[in-house]
Amino acid sequence: MNHKKILFLLATGVSLTSWGFVGCTQQAPNVEAEAPETSTLAGQTETTTQPQERPGDVPYVPTPQPVVDAMLEVAKVGKDDLLYDLGSGDGRIVITAAQKYGTKGVGVEINPELIQEANTNAQTAGVSDRVKFVQQDLFKSDFSEATVVTLYLLPDINLKLRPQLLQQLKPGTRIVSHAFDMGEWEPEQTLDVDGRTIYYWVVPEEVPANLK
Repeated sequence: MNHKKILFLLATGVSLTSWGFVGCTQQAPNVEAEAPETSTLAGQTETTTQPQERPGDVPYVPTPQPVVDAMLEVAKVGKDDLLYDLGSGDGRIVITAAQKYGTKGVGVEINPELIQEANTNAQTAGVSDRVKFVQQDLFKSDFSEATVVTLYLLPDINLKLRPQLLQQLKPGTRIVSHAFDMGEWEPEQTLDVDGRTIYYWVVPEEVPANLK
């Protein structure tokens, strides 16, 4: 499906979920770039973006706010958590977590324009001291410090990312996905919010061989 058809579906209100399209944007030059310098959570918010390394894995479509709220609720996020949002877009998940629960958050996003938008949104929301956004390729990123991970990607991207998540994340880390599951990994909870599905998992002590 080309971008014109995606935009037509958005404009006419047709859900992209039924077509399997969500997430980050796909428009950018295919050039190599080093990882950008980013701010710490302790104060400064300025982020140095780089040319986009490669096209994004999926087009960017924002998660509706009621779904964001439900994702954070099912994960029971709190002030002691560190939340990583993979494909963070305009930053709304980590920003909402910081506003409502005092949670520290990191948004991982490949698109430099969305990184800049997310930083502006964090400043407007007054949570720049608790969140940061890094311009990175998901598959080259380290999520090992996360206690909560949120996703709104695609089924094949979830499956490709699953071994990386299970290898890096500590047992007990909560993972929440909007719209798409992780294949053979059965969720601990499945929720319906305004016709949209949310999946919830907890990283086990022992990862079954079929999930590695």
